[in-house]
Amino acid sequence: MSEWLVLTIAMAAACAVVLTIVVINNRRVPDDDDPSETPDVMEYMTMMIGVIYAIVLGLAIAGVWEARGAAQETVRQEAQALHEISARVEVYPAEVRTAIRADVDAYVSFVVDEEWRYMSEHGELSDEGTKLLERVRRSVTDYQPATDHEGQAYQPLVDQVAVVDDTRGARGEGAGATMPGVVWFGLITGAVVTVGLIFTLQIRRTGRELLLAGLFSALIAFLLFLIWDFDAPFGRGISATATPFTDLFPHLDS
Repeated sequence: MSEWLVLTIAMAAACAVVLTIVVINNRRVPDDDDPSETPDVMEYMTMMIGVIYAIVLGLAIAGVWEARGAAQETVRQEAQALHEISARVEVYPAEVRTAIRADVDAYVSFVVDEEWRYMSEHGELSDEGTKLLERVRRSVTDYQPATDHEGQAYQPLVDQVAVVDDTRGARGEGAGATMPGVVWFGLITGAVVTVGLIFTLQIRRTGRELLLAGLFSALIAFLLFLIWDFDAPFGRGISATATPFTDLFPHLDS
């Protein structure tokens, strides 16, 4: 069963139960009942809906902000692992060292200059970047250490390549939007309901009330935009950057 169908059934069932109880309760009210003696639930319901929606908005903002921070940390770890590879091959012969560093530089340059834009546009990693990383892996693993010193450096280098591969995969997983559609449905529906409750309070045309209503609506729109902007860690305005690569490989920064 589709999750949207389950959601629709659950929402319809909840509304049906509440409305049925209200109708049955109203039929049991005696004719001499005075509604003015009972608390007005309209303001209470309005307040509770606003509080619940505020909690949902806060959780959504916290979630996408945490995802963005994790994405930036992933980029830092990937860049640091590549930097470690370039530094640790110092013990290798000059021709091997030069070849490995050239492959690392080619991969970093492609990520910064090409793949970052590709991730933003397509929401996934590029095949060319995968090929360049495979070239780095081959350069590191195909060399057979000739001395004990080189042998001691070999396994750490292989481990760093594995770190790059792992963090690159994590970067690919975060390249697209991370917020499920059902969450967006709840956020937008909640915004419509929350803003719509303004009219149930019989708002007047005074400048103060109109100003507050406008500011409230603008705030809801801003928070939804903030969630949308953070939702794609590599694809929108306030996104993770390639700064760790350019900081650790300044000679490639053009």
